[in-house]
Amino acid sequence: MKAKQIIFLHLFYWILNLVFSIITPIIAGNTEFFVLNVTFFVVSFIAFYINYFFIVPFFFNINKLYFTILGFFISVGCFVFFRYMVEELILPLFIGHGNYAEGTSLLFYYYDNVFYSSTTLFISTVLSLFNMFFKGEEERQQLIQEKQSAELKALKTQINPHFIFNTLNNIYSLMYQNSEKALPAIEELGQLLRYSTKDLEKDFITLDKEVGYLDSLIALEKLRIKNPELLNIEKKLSHPKLNISPMLLVPFVENAFKHGDFRNKGFEMKISDNNKILHFYLSNFKKEKMKDSVSGIGIENVRKRLEILYPKKYELKITETETDFVVDLKIDLKNEEN
Repeated sequence: MKAKQIIFLHLFYWILNLVFSIITPIIAGNTEFFVLNVTFFVVSFIAFYINYFFIVPFFFNINKLYFTILGFFISVGCFVFFRYMVEELILPLFIGHGNYAEGTSLLFYYYDNVFYSSTTLFISTVLSLFNMFFKGEEERQQLIQEKQSAELKALKTQINPHFIFNTLNNIYSLMYQNSEKALPAIEELGQLLRYSTKDLEKDFITLDKEVGYLDSLIALEKLRIKNPELLNIEKKLSHPKLNISPMLLVPFVENAFKHGDFRNKGFEMKISDNNKILHFYLSNFKKEKMKDSVSGIGIENVRKRLEILYPKKYELKITETETDFVVDLKIDLKNEEN
């Protein structure tokens, strides 16, 4: 419940109270109890907010009924105390008498005011509980958002070192073979890392930039494989400025090159965004002797990020057999355009 709604309920209650307890009797010509009506209104107001801000938040505990009951008697006691002070001690100094007859015992006074305070304290308690509940809910949602934000940040920091480690291994292999491709590979990696370091700090980047990461990665990997012509890549982007979380697709491509068989077989990658629904398809052959699952930390991170960023807006199917590994990912990116 928003603050404005809570304020409205408070104003509505007190305006209603003012109209029926003070204004209506004046209009009806019944002014005999005007002073007592005013003092009762003031006492009710004071007791209402003492109960609202202090007694209910401190004493209400659904698991400790005795503590809650104690809070009720204390709130009634506050109402009795202020009413007695105003009407039985202060008021007689101005009008010559109080509200109750002389000699009324404090026990009866307290008992009688359990009834008169009931409406005020009941509404005060209900509104206080509503306020506590919705504040707790807001805090819970805020904690969830902070947790998700922290988790996303942690997942992103895992992507970059993991990607660097695998790529440096490739470059090391080229250098070990004294390949002329080593220097272009280092230059390509430097350019790719400049992009990734800058954009990983952002929550979202444009789809064409994410695809640009894939192009750079594939260009880098082509330097080390013998048959780059076997890579079948198809891209059809109608909405290149759709927003997407950075480095979301890269781990799939990285995984394919790490575990794929590129001696006589390549891989197939298709990217499209028809109706602003990103469709990413990747199929590659696994190395012949690889029997274990090829899903690594990168893909597991993608799963978690998808669940946090696109709940109920994505569909990820990963099919793995003894010979091939297929990724079929769809993300609804509607309303994600700059």
